Amino acid sequence: MKKTVFIILSFIFTSAKAQKIFSTNYASQADIKVFVVNSENQADLKVFKVNYANKATGNQGKWFFAKYANQADKTIYFVNYPNQADLKIYFVKYENQAGWLKNEKRHLLY
Repeated sequence: MKKTVFIILSFIFTSAKAQKIFSTNYASQADIKVFVVNSENQADLKVFKVNYANKATGNQGKWFFAKYANQADKTIYFVNYPNQADLKIYFVKYENQAGWLKNEKRHLLY
Protein backbone atom coordinates (compact mmCIF):
# COMPACT_ATOMS: atom_id res chain seq x y z
CA MET A 1 0.00 0.00 0.00
CA LYS A 2 2.78 2.46 0.92
CA LYS A 3 4.54 1.72 -2.34
CA THR A 4 1.39 2.45 -4.35
CA VAL A 5 0.83 5.77 -2.57
CA PHE A 6 4.47 6.73 -3.14
CA ILE A 7 4.23 5.96 -6.87
CA ILE A 8 1.02 7.97 -7.24
CA LEU A 9 2.43 10.96 -5.35
CA SER A 10 5.67 10.82 -7.36
CA PHE A 11 3.70 10.92 -10.60
CA ILE A 12 1.58 13.86 -9.42
CA PHE A 13 4.55 15.96 -8.31
CA THR A 14 6.60 15.15 -11.40
CA SER A 15 3.82 16.05 -13.82
CA ALA A 16 3.07 19.24 -11.89
CA LYS A 17 6.48 20.57 -12.93
CA ALA A 18 6.31 19.50 -16.56
CA GLN A 19 7.82 21.73 -19.17
CA LYS A 20 5.09 21.92 -21.76
CA ILE A 21 5.63 25.26 -23.45
CA PHE A 22 3.55 27.34 -25.83
CA SER A 23 5.11 30.18 -27.79
CA THR A 24 2.77 33.17 -28.05
CA ASN A 25 2.71 35.89 -30.68
CA TYR A 26 2.43 38.74 -28.17
CA ALA A 27 4.49 39.56 -25.07
CA SER A 28 1.35 40.46 -23.12
CA GLN A 29 0.09 36.86 -23.45
CA ALA A 30 3.28 35.28 -22.11
CA ASP A 31 4.21 34.12 -18.63
CA ILE A 32 7.91 34.48 -19.44
CA LYS A 33 9.89 36.49 -22.00
CA VAL A 34 12.73 34.42 -23.45
CA PHE A 35 15.85 35.28 -25.44
CA VAL A 36 17.90 32.65 -27.29
CA VAL A 37 21.63 33.28 -26.81
CA ASN A 38 24.42 32.23 -29.19
CA SER A 39 26.64 30.46 -26.67
CA GLU A 40 25.76 28.30 -23.71
CA ASN A 41 27.86 30.26 -21.19
CA GLN A 42 25.52 33.25 -21.70
CA ALA A 43 22.40 31.20 -20.89
CA ASP A 44 20.42 30.76 -17.70
CA LEU A 45 19.05 27.46 -18.99
CA LYS A 46 20.16 24.95 -21.61
CA VAL A 47 17.06 23.60 -23.36
CA PHE A 48 16.52 20.37 -25.25
CA LYS A 49 13.36 20.08 -27.38
CA VAL A 50 11.65 16.73 -26.84
CA ASN A 51 9.19 15.17 -29.29
CA TYR A 52 6.67 13.87 -26.78
CA ALA A 53 4.93 15.61 -23.87
CA ASN A 54 5.61 12.75 -21.45
CA LYS A 55 9.38 13.25 -21.90
CA ALA A 56 9.15 16.85 -20.70
CA THR A 57 9.01 16.09 -16.99
CA GLY A 58 10.60 18.06 -14.20
CA ASN A 59 12.21 21.45 -14.32
CA GLN A 60 15.32 20.20 -16.12
CA GLY A 61 15.28 22.08 -19.41
CA LYS A 62 13.47 19.44 -21.46
CA TRP A 63 10.74 21.33 -23.30
CA PHE A 64 7.83 20.07 -25.32
CA PHE A 65 6.29 22.75 -27.54
CA ALA A 66 2.50 22.40 -27.39
CA LYS A 67 0.30 23.26 -30.36
CA TYR A 68 -2.25 25.12 -28.22
CA ALA A 69 -1.91 27.40 -25.21
CA ASN A 70 -4.35 25.38 -23.10
CA GLN A 71 -2.07 22.33 -23.41
CA ALA A 72 0.93 24.18 -21.99
CA ASP A 73 2.18 24.69 -18.45
CA LYS A 74 3.90 27.94 -19.38
CA THR A 75 3.54 30.40 -22.23
CA ILE A 76 6.62 32.16 -23.55
CA TYR A 77 7.38 34.99 -25.91
CA PHE A 78 10.69 35.16 -27.78
CA VAL A 79 12.10 38.70 -27.52
CA ASN A 80 14.60 40.32 -29.88
CA TYR A 81 17.06 41.66 -27.32
CA PRO A 82 18.61 40.09 -24.20
CA ASN A 83 17.73 43.04 -21.95
CA GLN A 84 14.01 42.40 -22.62
CA ALA A 85 14.18 38.79 -21.42
CA ASP A 86 13.24 37.22 -18.11
CA LEU A 87 15.12 34.08 -19.11
CA LYS A 88 18.02 33.46 -21.49
CA ILE A 89 18.16 30.01 -23.07
CA TYR A 90 20.47 28.04 -25.30
CA PHE A 91 19.18 25.11 -27.37
CA VAL A 92 21.37 22.00 -27.06
CA LYS A 93 21.66 19.04 -29.43
CA TYR A 94 21.55 16.25 -26.86
CA GLU A 95 19.11 15.53 -24.04
CA ASN A 96 21.80 14.98 -21.42
CA GLN A 97 23.15 18.52 -22.00
CA ALA A 98 19.92 20.19 -20.82
CA GLY A 99 19.84 21.86 -17.43
CA TRP A 100 20.11 25.00 -15.39
CA LEU A 101 23.24 27.13 -15.34
CA LYS A 102 21.75 29.81 -13.07
CA ASN A 103 19.52 28.39 -10.35
CA GLU A 104 18.19 31.80 -9.30
CA LYS A 105 15.96 31.78 -12.40
CA ARG A 106 14.60 28.26 -11.79
CA HIS A 107 11.45 29.60 -10.12
CA LEU A 108 10.24 31.04 -13.43
CA LEU A 109 9.27 27.61 -14.72
CA TYR A 110 7.49 26.25 -11.64
